[in-house]
Amino acid sequence: MDKVQLLHFLVSILNIISIHSCNVPDFAVIQGAFLSANRITPLSSLQKADWDKVCDPILEAIREVNQHKNDTEDVKKTLICAVWLKLLSTEEEESIEVTWKESPLFASHNGLPELNRVVFLELVRSTKSLNIYTRLLLCLPPLQLCSEIEKLVSHISSSHVRDKDIHFFFDVWWELWSCKDVHKDNTEEMFTQEVARMSSNTLKQPAKRLKLDSPDLCTSGPDLVNILFCTFRNLSDQITQPELIFKALSVSINVFFTAFLCDVGPVISTKEKLEILTEMATIKEKNNKKLGPKMIADSLKDLNTIQGLCRFKPLLLKFEDALQVIVDVAYNWNCNGLLQVEDKSSISYCVFKSKLGLQNVFAAFEKTKRCKDTVLCSIFEQKNWMTHKNVEVPDDFCAEITKTIISHKMDDYRNFALLFASETSWTTCNETYIDFLEKNQLAFREQTALIKLTKSIVGKFSSGSVDVSNYRKLMKVTADIFSALSLDHKNKVLAEVMGISKRGFFGSSMPLTVTTSFEQELNMAFNCIIQGGGGPSASSNLNTAVSLVARVAFQNPEAAVRAMCNSAIFNKGAFTIMAKMLQQLPGLSGRTSESNQDGEGNDLLCSCVKDIIKTKQMSQDEKEQLIKFLSLLMKPVMMAEGERGGEGFLLPHKVVCTFVLPNLAVCSVDLELSLQLLHSALSLDHQDGAPHWVMLCSPFPLLYVLAQLHNHSLRRWEQPTQRSRVPVWSMETQELLVTVLSALGQVVGAEVAEDPDTWSRALFWLYNKTEELDWTVRFLLKPVWGDHFKNEVPASLFAVCELPEQEWSGLDSPQYGPGTGLLAWTECCCISESLQSTMLSHLSLDQSNPDHLSMFSKGLMVALTQTLPCCSQPQWSLLLRALRALIDSGRLHVPFSLEYCDYLPLLDLRSFACDLRLSVLLLRVFQLLCGSSCSDWLSRDGWDHVGALYAHSVREMIGSLKTKLPLSQTATGSTPLVKDSENDQCKTEERESIPSQEVLFVLSQIYCHVQHVQVMLPGGQCEQLFLSSLELLSHYAAVMGAFPWSCSALESDNTRHFFTTITENLQNEEMKSVLQLKISQLVSAA
Repeated sequence: MDKVQLLHFLVSILNIISIHSCNVPDFAVIQGAFLSANRITPLSSLQKADWDKVCDPILEAIREVNQHKNDTEDVKKTLICAVWLKLLSTEEEESIEVTWKESPLFASHNGLPELNRVVFLELVRSTKSLNIYTRLLLCLPPLQLCSEIEKLVSHISSSHVRDKDIHFFFDVWWELWSCKDVHKDNTEEMFTQEVARMSSNTLKQPAKRLKLDSPDLCTSGPDLVNILFCTFRNLSDQITQPELIFKALSVSINVFFTAFLCDVGPVISTKEKLEILTEMATIKEKNNKKLGPKMIADSLKDLNTIQGLCRFKPLLLKFEDALQVIVDVAYNWNCNGLLQVEDKSSISYCVFKSKLGLQNVFAAFEKTKRCKDTVLCSIFEQKNWMTHKNVEVPDDFCAEITKTIISHKMDDYRNFALLFASETSWTTCNETYIDFLEKNQLAFREQTALIKLTKSIVGKFSSGSVDVSNYRKLMKVTADIFSALSLDHKNKVLAEVMGISKRGFFGSSMPLTVTTSFEQELNMAFNCIIQGGGGPSASSNLNTAVSLVARVAFQNPEAAVRAMCNSAIFNKGAFTIMAKMLQQLPGLSGRTSESNQDGEGNDLLCSCVKDIIKTKQMSQDEKEQLIKFLSLLMKPVMMAEGERGGEGFLLPHKVVCTFVLPNLAVCSVDLELSLQLLHSALSLDHQDGAPHWVMLCSPFPLLYVLAQLHNHSLRRWEQPTQRSRVPVWSMETQELLVTVLSALGQVVGAEVAEDPDTWSRALFWLYNKTEELDWTVRFLLKPVWGDHFKNEVPASLFAVCELPEQEWSGLDSPQYGPGTGLLAWTECCCISESLQSTMLSHLSLDQSNPDHLSMFSKGLMVALTQTLPCCSQPQWSLLLRALRALIDSGRLHVPFSLEYCDYLPLLDLRSFACDLRLSVLLLRVFQLLCGSSCSDWLSRDGWDHVGALYAHSVREMIGSLKTKLPLSQTATGSTPLVKDSENDQCKTEERESIPSQEVLFVLSQIYCHVQHVQVMLPGGQCEQLFLSSLELLSHYAAVMGAFPWSCSALESDNTRHFFTTITENLQNEEMKSVLQLKISQLVSAA
């Protein structure tokens, strides 16, 4: 042997040592035992009957080696593998020169003497290496597997067939069917490679001449099922012992079912599996087998084999032929009285397996409507052991089996965990139960199992039979299981918990220590979130916050939601993070639960917010946070790529039905809050094609209530004795009311237009109900009416406006007698731009007649006096727009004198005529409004309101002046308005083209008008007008600074004196001093 060959040999030895724990000296002991046995009788020609003569030294050597090993199976597997490869190598006539070079197990099997298949198979049987043998069989290719089984059959059938041979055959058969598909270990991998190597070497050899009369020549593929059934039939006459009969019957009938009928057989539930396993365990216990993991694992393995699909599909054997084999054998046994069981109350394990197999077959027959009247049914259906009812076993026995399956993670253990969780009688909630849950949390980390476990524990808590010390432990274990779930599964669990109880584990009375402990956990979770700055920006921090909240919400959804609502409202800026967390936890909305599609979570959150509103006094800032919080929750959640998600956490119609509809009473203190929430809900985008959610909120009664509120707001300045229950709210609320009413009208109108037949009755109901309200209300609802009704206005309007009778009709109203046409006209101009456009285009006025023009102008001023106090700011802006249109078109004549200016330079005021006339008109209106005949019309709040409207008009006029003379370019210096020039004439012409002097003049006129109105107003200290005066002076100073040549030193001195004199009339000393200080700073830079 050269060095290379020696090195290869040593490598082979090392491979064996690295793969097997059976080291070289140990295996040498076994090899020596084989050599000793070979001296007794040559193993190469050993007969089956002689095995008992030679087996003792071999079996003794194996026992000796196993005494020092923790894993005895590994020793046996190494031995079986080596012996089998030795046998295959001999049968393949493989050259030793090839084997020692290529086989890593050469050293193992080369040390063994020559042996035959009898030695190998008897060794497998004697060492109880059935599982090892079948696993190695399954490593073989199908053709070779069939060949090995045929050799096994030949061995069993040779000479005298013993009972132990038959036992061995059926054990191998059953093990082939029940062996699980698991990963091969190193030994099995090496065995597979060695078999493949031998097969490839055989293919390389010259082909031998085939014998045409060879009985083994098979033109079809191998059929293992056929081989086994044929053997069963051949051996049946030699099977006479009851134990053997029922073993053979149980194997054959169950294999028949799995091979031919499994796809139409009964499907059993986990609970039914447990019942079968329980009976199996009971039978085995009666046979002195101890209940334990191995017994349960073996029973479960058998049950899965009985109910599972066959791994070997019949290729040659037909259903009818296989059935006939079983029928023939069973018929003979039955005729010989061999199928009777004397003690049906104590049947054997094989009898029970036979019963299961037959029940499956009969159920499949029934389902397929075939073979119902076969001899097989007549043989077995009336057997006493087939009709025997299962013995009832205690619950704790079933629970013990289930816990063993779960603890050892046996097949289907997750379904058994689901069963364990749902069985309330097993929910003992004692220390043993808690310890089991703690050690097997992984088995329950599935949403359905955790839901059922939670239901069982909550039910046990409700019974009050749980030891106080175990409450918190149980909650902690289940919360730990919950925390390990994915976010999606957490939400599904939360939704189901909401269905069990909104208070989760706290649905019943709990010990004080448990409640206190949970409150501490709850407070700690929210303190961590709030102290993080009111809202973590990083996604990881948000995920952590969501996990914390989800954990406490799992234990008590109501407490968690209430805490989030409190934080969102009363912790500044926290509403954003709270809304984000709730959007991540849609399970708390309840809508992800199949049993709770109505969304009890919406009710829970709304209920918590209602309680806060009812029991706590909220500041304006806190109300704003509440509105923003609910608005965010109503918005659809955006997906990762910015795609629109599904519904928001809160359904808009739930918010409206909870916070808006109940509070829209005339005297409701929550009116503004309700309107803001309704406005937020209506502002949400709506998916086209689907009916709008607002149609779920009684939209027509809602429109009517809003219209009633608006109608009451029109009487807001009536004296208290006259208005009785007329509500008082801010103008901002009134503006919001109009906005909401208009938006709701647009939505409802669109739905009515889509399906007018459905909503026609409701439409007419609303129209009739609004008849009792102010006539202007119906115009706000014009989008709802569409073209169904004419526009109804006071009949007096037709005196000043030529309106087509096809679209307009007159109302006889006592409030609108003769001469009130312009009042109705101005009120129409305040409603909408489209209606204002109609009023302007259809105005009946003869501009060529001075008397008509004068009367119209005076009448309009009186109408403005009546309309102004009732306008909101948007309405007043609309009316100002109409006034400007009238002035620009020459239909409104407003004469004005310049009695306030002793010196008037030559100015071009044509482009400023509208602003000057509008300012004078408003001055005249206020002179009339503040006169003795009208001074008692308004309350203090009313005067503040009209002052604010006038201030708004002033700001609008300032804005108009800014557009005509922008200051931005001059202020930045990027484009000087006046360039240096050597030609003074060019400079003068350029300056004259800029209307800076005109702007200063108009500002001075408006300032004087403002001060006059300020003095005329009751109290003389309207803050809004004071601010407008400051803005006028500031802009005056800005123009002077931007265009120094516009005002000489003398002119600025005169202006200061003039402004100071006018301001002296103010009653409020503080306002007066501030304005005079501002006036003193008006110094020309010329």
